[in-house]
Amino acid sequence: MNPMNIFKLKQLLERFKINHPKVPQFFQAAAGSVQEGSIIEIKVITPDNKTILTNMKINEEDLALIEELKGLQ
Repeated sequence: MNPMNIFKLKQLLERFKINHPKVPQFFQAAAGSVQEGSIIEIKVITPDNKTILTNMKINEEDLALIEELKGLQ
């Protein structure tokens, strides 16, 4: 990955944290609570009130990915 892209991504993430301070806190708390068999649900409600919803049941490989992402902080 291009180092300039990494720098740009870091800046975007920092701005995201400023704009939405509760979201990173939520993900930190959730990452500490997620275990195999947990279900993560994502819901989007558009301005015109359309709902898009999905969920996934966490497996062992998902947990390994979560651990790797924690290490990137």
